[in-house]
Amino acid sequence: MPDRELYIGLMSGTSADSIDAALADLSDGQHRLLATLSCDIADLKNDIHELATPGFNEISRMGQLDRELGLRFANAANTLLQRECIDSSQVIAIGSHGQTIRHTPPGDGNNRHPFTLQIGDPNTIAHLTGITTVADFRRRDIALGGQGAPLTPLFHRATFEKPGTLRAIINIGGIANITLLFGDGVSSPLGYDTGPGNGLMDSWILQSLGEAYDDNGQWASEGQVIPTLLEQFLKTPYLFKKAPKSTGRELFNPEWLSQQLVSFGDSIEPADLQATLLEFTAQTISTSIRKSHRPITEAYLCGGGAYNGALVSRISALLDPIQVSTTEALGILPGWVEAMAFAWLAQQTLAGKPGNEPTVTGASAASVLGAIHPA
Repeated sequence: MPDRELYIGLMSGTSADSIDAALADLSDGQHRLLATLSCDIADLKNDIHELATPGFNEISRMGQLDRELGLRFANAANTLLQRECIDSSQVIAIGSHGQTIRHTPPGDGNNRHPFTLQIGDPNTIAHLTGITTVADFRRRDIALGGQGAPLTPLFHRATFEKPGTLRAIINIGGIANITLLFGDGVSSPLGYDTGPGNGLMDSWILQSLGEAYDDNGQWASEGQVIPTLLEQFLKTPYLFKKAPKSTGRELFNPEWLSQQLVSFGDSIEPADLQATLLEFTAQTISTSIRKSHRPITEAYLCGGGAYNGALVSRISALLDPIQVSTTEALGILPGWVEAMAFAWLAQQTLAGKPGNEPTVTGASAASVLGAIHPA
């Protein structure tokens, strides 16, 4: 058996409900997911979301949360290795995405200097795990004039592209994004954030029922789509911007939703709003793929939204006759694609290879991404 090249990817997404740790073997150009671990961080969720908007005493709160998340990320990696009986010396590096607390890319309002900020102290991770840690992947792309997101398309191409087949990879986290793979061995992938993923639905069910998420879309299925409200949602200016583009909780958040509902008063049934939010997510994703005007034949879902049966069914109907499945059909469970992508990005960084794709982010050049924190 050839020597394994073990990497760990650590990911905490827009929803900020858990840390995902993925152990991968990236030897010989193969991308094998060996083990996974999800660590709940619900107790930090409010603190994380509060930092996503301007507020009091931000620097102190950010510093404390940066260290706390560094400890949690390190614990996730160590727990995964202990469970799998693997010594840290066997792991080449950790790729840590960190937790995004602010994302204001080029073209987003009147920001003089676009920026993106992820926390989860990589120095703490490297120290407590004894493993070289690569982090802060997005800011180099921003420095090159790019959006800093999405960064997964090169991994999608390396892992999921099939010669002669046009595929779409649809990642549905708190925000949704797509990658278009052309399968010709020449064309660079295309992709961008399409709009909301699970984030608005999660926020609304938490506010209404105290539940963290809508299990399998059951609550949304009990409601009816409100056409006038959906039409209003679909007029959101971001949806009409040309790619490259990216977005986040800075736009699609509970405050945005409250503003959208002002003219409707108390006339909306909560389940109907959930159904409308699900339809909004499904339509923004499917419209983005249709607008590519490419003969896509296959679409594969990943991220937490791939487990929402009602959402998957609606996307499948809107994309028909495109064949819709999840990345499990391609060998990687849908909930672990992003964490594995950051393990792969760490490998790219250590090899001195680019991690961004200018056709996706709009950066002026491809570049090695991230900062390396030696063990």
